[in-house]
Order: sequence, then C-alpha cells, then structure tokens
Amino acid sequence: MNVLIRYPVRLGLCLWINLIVSGAVAQKVTLNGYITDSLTGETLIGANLSEGRTGRGGSSNAYGFYSITLEKGTYLLNCTYVGYETKLISLQLDSNLSCNIQLVPKSYSPDEVVVTGKRRDQNIRSAQMGQVDLSVEKIKQIPALMGEVDVLKAIQLLPGVRNSGEGNSGIYIRGGGPDQNLIMLDDAVVYNPGHLFGFFSVFIGYAVKNLTLIKGGMPAQYGGRLSGVVDITMKDGNNREVQGEGGIGLIASRFSLQGPIKKDKSSFILSARRTYIDALVKPFVPRTANLYGSGYYFYDLNAKANFKLSEKDRLFFSGYFGRDVFDFRSERRAFRTNVPWGNSTATVRWNHVFNRKLLANTTLVYNDFNFKIDATQYVFMLVLSSGIRDLNAKVDFDWYPAPEHKVKY
Repeated sequence: MNVLIRYPVRLGLCLWINLIVSGAVAQKVTLNGYITDSLTGETLIGANLSEGRTGRGGSSNAYGFYSITLEKGTYLLNCTYVGYETKLISLQLDSNLSCNIQLVPKSYSPDEVVVTGKRRDQNIRSAQMGQVDLSVEKIKQIPALMGEVDVLKAIQLLPGVRNSGEGNSGIYIRGGGPDQNLIMLDDAVVYNPGHLFGFFSVFIGYAVKNLTLIKGGMPAQYGGRLSGVVDITMKDGNNREVQGEGGIGLIASRFSLQGPIKKDKSSFILSARRTYIDALVKPFVPRTANLYGSGYYFYDLNAKANFKLSEKDRLFFSGYFGRDVFDFRSERRAFRTNVPWGNSTATVRWNHVFNRKLLANTTLVYNDFNFKIDATQYVFMLVLSSGIRDLNAKVDFDWYPAPEHKVKY
C-alpha cells in the first residue's frame, strides 16, 4: 500500500517539475511599436498583424500602437490594412523588440478587381459586439450629396442603422432615437452634430481619419448609452510634406492644409468649410427690400497638431469650432433677430508607453454647446440663451498581457 501511495505522488511531482522547466525553456518576448502610413506618417487604426505559423496576432489601437507576445524564434509577420499593400516582415525574436511598421497605400488601377471574403466566425472572434470601423478611404468611395462627403450619412447605409428622413443627418441605431446616441470627436462629446437643421453633419470629410460605430454592448469607457456610440478620430497631419486639398460644392466650399512642423517629429492639419448662399444672394436683393439683411449660413473649423516628444511620449492638441447663424430682418415691422448656435471642443492628449505591454493615454477635454436668440422690435429686446459646457479629465490604460487578451482600464 505504501508503494501504491507514493508512486502517484512522485509521478505528480515529476510532472510539475517538467511543466515548470518547459515553461522556463519556452521563454516569451514582446514585439511592439506603431503602424503608420509610409507617405504621410499618419497612424493607422485597426491595422491587423498576424503570424502564420501559430495564427497569433493583434491589431493597432486608436493611436496606432500594437503589442504581441510570442515565444522566442523566427517569425514571418503579415501586416494588413484596408487600402494599403500587405507587408511581410521576417523577424528573429531573441529578446524584446520595438518595431515601427510603415504601410504603402495601394495605387488605383482601373483594370484590377480584387474579391475578398471573410471567415464565417469573423464577427465572433472579438469580445466587442456590434462594432464597425470605417476608414476615410471607405467613406470616400460612397457617393456624396451635393459634393459633400458626410460621415454620418455613410453609417446610415450599415445594417441596424437608418436615417431620420431624407437629407437628415440624424440616425436611429437599432430603434433608439437620435438623442440616445453618443457622438464624439477626439474624445470630446458633440451635442449637436447637424447643420442646416440636420441636413449636413458638422464633420468635415478632409479632417476625419477613422469612424467607429458601436451598435450594442457599449464598453464601459463610454459611460453607457441607450442606443449607440459614434467615435470619430481626426487626422494627425502629414509629417513628411505640405499637402493641401479643397473642393467647391453647390452648398459650401471647403479646404484642408496639412504638413510637418518639424519633419518626422511633429505635424498639423487645418480644415475649414463655409456656405456662401447668403453672400451670393445678398448683391441681388435691393437695400429697400423688406427682408434685406436676412440670411443663413454655417461654418466649421478643425485644427490638430501632434508632437513626438520621444520614442515613448506623444502629445496631441485638437479642436473644433462650428456655428449656424440665422438672421431675419423685417424693416416694415422694425423687427430684427439673430439666432446663432453651435459646438466648440478642445482636446489635449498625452500618450506614454510605460513598457512593451502597457500604454497610457491622459486626456483633458473641453466642450461647449451654445444656443442663443437675440431679437428686437422697436424699443423691445428679447435675449434667450442655453447651453451645455463640460470639463473632463481621464487616464486610460491599454494592457496587452497575451495575444489573446487586451485589457483597457
């Protein structure tokens, strides 16, 4: 009996020793870095990085940062992103390594047709439910209304989302109302996302880098919403060369200018838009007309600057300012009114890499929505105003303990 009892105990001890030794032999190393556009230096959100032999991989986060833990050895990594050439990287991982990856945009070829498919379990391989990521390259492929690329109208074409009427930027996500959605621009809440009474959204297509739509099971970082979340990220700006673009539409004209402040170290982007129907009509209205001076217009301004302080620290400044302005004049009744409303936001973010598996993002946010009515008639004056103003500060951590897990807290 004594022999029969001791034998399993000794066998169990041997198995535990073998497991400990084998775990020590199979040492693991961490590969991390940023995935960027090779031409502009823009960080790429949601770029996929996978290893063919083991099938392990990961994707870049909202700041282009990735982290993968693998066993020591030689690997062939496959890096892919929509609209960019696939890049194969051969690495000998003997120790922890930082590797920044640059992807080359695909050149347009009218003779080439690429047909791609998705795995059947693609939609259940992530813990996040009901999330859709749209890059600006995808959004630009959608036909534009009156020459305006509208990001909110783009998501109205997705399953589970419908518009609130033709030509309206309001969205209903899985039956919820437009007021039940959280719409954010660089972590700042945008309370009124529409212009021209909802006909256009406040987001300039030239300034948008990525759009994330969450239709259900919103993560705790958004504070909980009844319907859905629309999280929009602005471009960082071209840190290689100065680049400008613009367009003239039936309703409004817009332009964008971006370039390096210090090449490969810092960059800026400035985008603006304004309607001009009021300016075009005004010369044709006689000064003696009863409604002379009446009109409506809106404008938007996006600005962002980022600085690479070191390999571990990056600083971002971004802001948005937009207004709708409605003026009505009646000389016959001696009545005048001015109704401006709009949003203002400002965001300061600091990214710091503590180690190869931990990234911290410290954010300071200011946002303000203001609505005002200023009316006079003869000696009477009426002023009404309302608004919402927020000041927020938060620190987010992205931790990559293993290829199969990502912890955000």
